[in-house]
Amino acid sequence: MSQFAPIQFDAAYPLLAHNTFGFDVRARLACRIESEAQLMQAVRDPRAAGLARLVLGGGSNVVLTRDFDGLVLLIALRGRRVVREDDEAWYVEAAAGENWHDFVAWTLSQGLPGLENLALIPGTVGAAPIQNIGAYGLEMCERFASLRAVALATGETVELDALACRFGYRDSFFKREGRDRFVITSVTFRLPKAWTPRAGYADLARHLNADGASSAAAPTAQAIFDAVVAVRRAKLPDPLELGNAGSFFKNPVIDAAQFDALHAREPEVVSYRQPDGSVKLAAGWLIDRCGWKGRSIGAAGVHERQALVLVNRGGASGADVLALAQAIQRDVHDRFGVTLEAEPLCL
Repeated sequence: MSQFAPIQFDAAYPLLAHNTFGFDVRARLACRIESEAQLMQAVRDPRAAGLARLVLGGGSNVVLTRDFDGLVLLIALRGRRVVREDDEAWYVEAAAGENWHDFVAWTLSQGLPGLENLALIPGTVGAAPIQNIGAYGLEMCERFASLRAVALATGETVELDALACRFGYRDSFFKREGRDRFVITSVTFRLPKAWTPRAGYADLARHLNADGASSAAAPTAQAIFDAVVAVRRAKLPDPLELGNAGSFFKNPVIDAAQFDALHAREPEVVSYRQPDGSVKLAAGWLIDRCGWKGRSIGAAGVHERQALVLVNRGGASGADVLALAQAIQRDVHDRFGVTLEAEPLCL
């Protein structure tokens, strides 16, 4: 499409294929975005004036509870490349619409380790900074260099570094002050040349030891990638087979005094001391102890192998999943005095 050709808006657009829960909802208008030029056209188009906007990549971190009465921007930007290197790192750029797992696999195929612990996380590259995705001892922000984005108010492009993105635990500027203000179009990662494996996470270490991958020497990046994929597939349902958005709740962080009181009542509570003295709790353990693993409310359920994952067993609506999540939150708070926060955006 020419930069100046009219952009196509589709009315009453079905979003079933654009959210991993598989909710059958529609958008008032939708537009497929394959370039920054198209995105700027869509933002400035008078047909979308005054409409709410929703950005969807893989739809793996959203709960759509109803039809969306606005414009959905379907991000389909593609491309990945090594943009430069210095003495310490390679800098690799990927377009926002690239599948995250495929991008991680590609970096390894290019001999560029550093993202392997984040294998098989659902979603797209553009969603990774918003959520500051993390798994198995690594957070995305540790490999982040910068990103490009388009400001929805003006259609202008901006470049933001890590400081501007204000990364936190499963958090960023884009989930708070920047929410609904920007569309990320590409992300650049810094992959260190002095790479060292991160294989201390318990499930990961057990799998590597069982495979013999770390028995004689430190595991390779490919071995860690393969182990992460195997562990995730063993624990987590495939969204193509059972609708879900991955981990539904953040692991809550509480202060030391609250933890000491909780530990006195629940000595088996699974916890992780943080550098600042606070304590991170395993949300899955809290949910499991409240008896929710494997249970359902109608067609919305808690997965049998991982209590952090809420699933659509077939025919559930976003409102059904949200009602289930709220019931879990109430039970966890009543028993442990801890508030669980949902990871996905609920609309």
